[in-house]
This record gives sequence, structure tokens and C-alpha cells, in this order.
Amino acid sequence: MRTPRVVAARRLQRRRERDAAGLFLAEGPQAIREAASSSAVHEIFGTSDGLTRFADLIQAAGRSGARVSEVTEDALAALTETVRPQGLVAVCEQQPVPLEKALESGPRLVAVLAEIRDPGNAGTVLRTADAAGARAVVFAGDAVDPYNGKCVRASAGSLFHVDVVRAPDPGMALAAIREQGMKIFAATGYGDTNLDDLADEGGLDAPTAWLFGSEAHGLPADLLDVADARVRVPIHGGAESLNLAAAAAVCLYASARALRRL
Repeated sequence: MRTPRVVAARRLQRRRERDAAGLFLAEGPQAIREAASSSAVHEIFGTSDGLTRFADLIQAAGRSGARVSEVTEDALAALTETVRPQGLVAVCEQQPVPLEKALESGPRLVAVLAEIRDPGNAGTVLRTADAAGARAVVFAGDAVDPYNGKCVRASAGSLFHVDVVRAPDPGMALAAIREQGMKIFAATGYGDTNLDDLADEGGLDAPTAWLFGSEAHGLPADLLDVADARVRVPIHGGAESLNLAAAAAVCLYASARALRRL
């Protein structure tokens, strides 16, 4: 049975509805656990089995004020996008952070996703940025919605660990980052600076914002021109290139290693 609340929650699968409500859906216990720790959960829908299996999570979310509703398997399936849902879906509050506030704390590592449209790639980079110690991830320009279901799942809970920033104008975002005193490095397979050389020469020993573009189109020329360096990840074998998520992981962890020495 699909109650009016289930029907309303299902509308959140569309970006327009998410933006209007300031809410989004998070599937599965891992994402919901992280959302609950950030007090972002409004309501949890779960099957009888899901509510029983994850009783500790349900109790914790309930103590934080989240409403808990038991639904049928069919109703839950209507709220999920995965083939084998894990029995729980939560309606969560979007918690975007203005860029100015994200920069106030003086982050030493930031990832900027410029015009990245693929939600799986974006979510994976967000997760990697979190793991590498980045404090903020900026979705710049016409980038994918960070609260897209696939992006939320790919982030594996990291969406709730870092400052998620929406910046409609990438140029203005990079200008604000530069005013904060951060270096801006553009990751591109056609860069004239080798990442290994940059690291060996101490070029990563400073607060850094990594700029990543879409896998299909790369970074536009105007953003490349803003960067302090156009950096390529060296290819030592026969592969033509790395995909976006892999390249981002290499770049972010190179910075993380350098910054730990400071």
C-alpha cells in the first residue's frame, strides 16, 4: 500500500521536486546511519524485515526525531532505484553549504567538480575526497545534482561527512578559493606538469583545490586558464588514460600525503 507520504517521497526521485522540498532519498543502512549521525533524517520507510534487521539503527534515528513507517515490499521498491534494495529508505534533508562558509574554516584540501554530469563518477569522487581528508566538495556550473540517487549511493555516506557546495558560476567559485590563498591545480590528461614532478618539487605542500572536469569533455579553456598548473597523472604502462574517479583518487591522495608532512 502506498500512503500519501510514500507518494510524496517518491516524487523526490526527480530533481525539481528535490530542490523544491530541500529533501532527497537515501537508500540502505550505511547511508541512513551516516545521515542520522548528521541529524539529516526526516523519515525512514522500511519493510518489516528491514526494520527488524536494522533495529539498532531505527532506534537511534527515532531518538533523533526521525519518523519511522513500515511499508510493503512493493511500496519500498517504488522508492528505490537498486535491483535488490536492503529494506530501508530515508527521506533526508539537503544540507548544502555556501562556499564562503566552507572556506571560513581554512580547508587544506578541496575538490571542485566542474560540469561533471555522471552521478556515479561524482559520488565516487566525493567519497574519495572524504577519504583523502578534503573538507569540501564543490559541484560547480551545470554539474550533476549531489542529491541524485546514484550519486548518493556512490558516495557511500561521505555526502554527510564533507561540506557539499553548489556553485553555479565556476569562475566565481575559483576566484573565491584563490582569495583564500589556496593553489588551484587542474587535472587533465593533456597537462604540461607531471604530478610526480610537482609532488617531488614540493608543489603540493600548500592548501590545494583540485579541479576536475567531465570524463567526456574535460575542463573548459577558461577554467584551465585560471589554474596555477595543468597537471597530468603519469601513465607508466600501456593504458591510454585513467578514468575520472581513478585520476581524482591519485591527485587527492598525492596532496593528502604532502599535506601530512606540514
